[in-house]
Amino acid sequence: MEFKKCKRCGAFFVSNNSVCPNCEPKDNLELSKLKGFLTENECPNSIETLASSTGISVKNLNRFLAKEDFSSVASKLDINKNSNISVQL
Repeated sequence: MEFKKCKRCGAFFVSNNSVCPNCEPKDNLELSKLKGFLTENECPNSIETLASSTGISVKNLNRFLAKEDFSSVASKLDINKNSNISVQL
């Protein structure tokens, strides 16, 4: 296990996850909300529209959409792993 900085809140923690134990339930809830939204709705044209439709911040959407599970959505939004997405940490 590594000493890491939480991608969500910035707290330091020791784990194999990218978010701290306090933020993990929030991440899981938002991931579930995102998956549900994408299952029930057509993919929006922009990440900003997706953020306003789901209530999930653009910062967290960028993290989630970088995952392989969402590669088809990321490609529709012109987001891919090699792009320079501005994310404030």
